[in-house]
This record gives sequence, structure tokens and C-alpha cells, in this order.
Amino acid sequence: MKNNPPSVNPAASQRLSPKSLAEKTVFSILFTISFTHLLNDMMQSVIPAVYPIIKENYKLSFTQIGLITLTFQMTASLLQPFVGRYTDKKPRPFSLSIGMGFTLSGLIALSFASSFYLILLSVALIGLGSSVFHPESSRVAHLASGGKKGLAQSIFQVGGNAGSATGPLLAALIVVPYGQFYIIWFAIAAVLGMLVLIKVGNWYKEHLVYVRSKPKAAKADAGPRLSSKRISISLFILLVLIFSKYFYMASITSYFTFYLIDKFNVSVQHSQLYLFAFLAAVAAGTVIGGSLGDRFGRKYIIWISILGVAPFTLLLPYVGLTWTIILAVIIGLILSSAFSAILVYATDLVPGKVGLIAGLFFGFAFGMGGIGSAFLGWLADRTSIEYIFKLCSFLPLLGIITGFLPNLEHQSGTHNRG
Repeated sequence: MKNNPPSVNPAASQRLSPKSLAEKTVFSILFTISFTHLLNDMMQSVIPAVYPIIKENYKLSFTQIGLITLTFQMTASLLQPFVGRYTDKKPRPFSLSIGMGFTLSGLIALSFASSFYLILLSVALIGLGSSVFHPESSRVAHLASGGKKGLAQSIFQVGGNAGSATGPLLAALIVVPYGQFYIIWFAIAAVLGMLVLIKVGNWYKEHLVYVRSKPKAAKADAGPRLSSKRISISLFILLVLIFSKYFYMASITSYFTFYLIDKFNVSVQHSQLYLFAFLAAVAAGTVIGGSLGDRFGRKYIIWISILGVAPFTLLLPYVGLTWTIILAVIIGLILSSAFSAILVYATDLVPGKVGLIAGLFFGFAFGMGGIGSAFLGWLADRTSIEYIFKLCSFLPLLGIITGFLPNLEHQSGTHNRG
């Protein structure tokens, strides 16, 4: 039996070598959790993708569209830090599958929803599933990283970005032509996700058993030699950068289709395809940013990603359709490289609290996306869709404050390249 090759089962494949549970990069788990992130965010991205349909069916205003996003994003954000803090102390390996069950319930409810308030209830259930999934799945990615934290977070994050990109595309093919009820087909992805996450939960449980038997493995991260005040200021700067990124992203994910329809008179299906192009670029940029952060330092990637995108966002509202799509793709590539670098930078600032930090930053990101969408919807009703794109184009200029972040590679005494 000792000479048999490992099983392709992501849980069973690691039983043959307990040492690999804490010391090696477990790619089977990283790609598995990335796949479930794809499923999770694909299902979530159906919500904004069907906005044109439900806006017309229920005669909703842009303010109400913004409130739908706000409801989803707030339920997806407010609970995340609490979930992360709780599981830092008491890990729950099978909570991932339970969270996916809430998403399944929300999708089924959304396919049958017949009023604005039932839509709000449906998206709240989907958001609740997300609030459980993100902090715990980030912890799994961290545990499976083998020290290559930027690479691991990028592999995990690219799954979510790929899901966000494919969701609108599938919605354009399945929901837009046939109607709201066909959202129920996405429930199949939720069931698949629950089954896969049970396997991940088994690996997670085994990892916890091994780490508890080897206390030194749990104390591998020493952390930077910085004062608590400097760490707090750095975390605040990172949250401001998250605000600038996700407030701008809210203008694209919630209103880019309306912008294209309003300004260039494109069809709903074509607008979804153009949104897919942007989100596909986001997925590609995530992989690039994580690996570059491991190699050159995360501070520089954060700086380039946020501030470096400003010239393109400032230009986008003033060009024709072709250049609008080209610039949107460039913006997606550059801006998306920031989040993995920001999250890993934050976990390096506060080692040993991956769940809390992941919950805080994912939650804050979702919260800013929700508040941004609601505010921009309210503003669009009073001005125009084109105006909000002009206004949001200045947000990446906040990236200048990245210069105040310390270089953690020098503070920790070793270069943090994983």
C-alpha cells in the first residue's frame, strides 16, 4: 500500500504525509477551494446580472436597484468579522458547506420572488452564505499555502473573480432570454459546492488535528517589529484603499450594463458580454498581482494597482464604445491585483488572526460595494449614469496614501516572498 500513488481526493491525498499538512503548499486543496470560490461568486454575480430584467419587470428605480445590492452586500459583510473572530478561536471545518446551503436557499427564493421585498429577502440569504464562506475559505487557503501566502491567496481569489466573470455570461445565456425563474438552474452549482466543501472540511479537520499535536507549527509567523499604533494606522490605510477600490468597482459591476445601454444603445445581452470582458480581466489580474506581490513586495503591487489605474479611469467616461471596452479591460487587469496583496499584507501585520482579518477585509469590501451601489443608484436617479462614472473616476487617486505603509519585508527581518 505504501507504494500506491495518492488519491485524487483532496482530503485523502494528504493523509499519506502529515508533515505536508503544515509545511508544504497543498495545491490540490488550493485549487479545490478556488473552485468552490468560483461557484460561490458565480452564483452571487447572478444578482447584478439580472438587474435589467427585474428593473423592468417590477418597475424599480435605480435607488431600489442600489438597495438590493446594499441588502446583499451588508448581509455578506457585517457578519464576516464575527465569523472570522469566532473561528479563529473555535474552527468549524464543515461550516463552509453549511454556508453554501444558505446560498442555495437564496437562489431558489430569488427564482420564485414576485415582489421587491421578496427579492431583498432572497439576496439577504445569498449574502448570509457569503459571510460564512469567505473568512473560513481564506483560512483554508492560508493553511494550505506552505508559506507561499501571496500565491495561495491569488489562487483562491482568482476562483472568485472567474466566478464573478462567468456569472453574468451564464445569466445572459440562461436567464435573460427565458426569464427570472431560470435562476433556479444556478442552484445546481450550490449543491455541487456543498458536496465539494464537505471534502475540504475533512482535510481541514485533519489539518487541525495535526497542528494541535505540533504546537510549534501554529507559531510559525513571528509578525513585523512594529508598534501597535503603527499597525493600527497601516490597517486604516489598507481599509481606505479597499474603499477606493470597491466603491469604484461598484460603479462597474452594478451600473456598467446600464451605462453601455444608455450611452451607446447596446442590447442587454451585449452589455452582459462586455461586463464579462471586464470581469474576466479582473480574474486574470488577480493571478498576476498575487505572484508579483510574493516576488517584489506587496506594498509596491498595492501602489501600482490602485494609483496606477487612475489615468485609465479618468479617461473612460470620455471615449467611444470600443475604447470604453478596452479601457475597462485594462482597468480590470490593474485594479484586481490589489486585493490579494492587501489581504496578505494585513495578515502579515496581524499574524495568527487570519479569520478575523479575512472577515474584516472581505466584509469591508462587500460593505463598501453595497453602500457604493446604493449611493450611486440614488445619485444616478438625480443626475445620470454617465455622471457617476465621471465622479468615480477620481477614486483611484487615493492610492497615493500607499506610500505611508511600512515595508514589511524589512521590518520582519526576512523577505516575505513565501
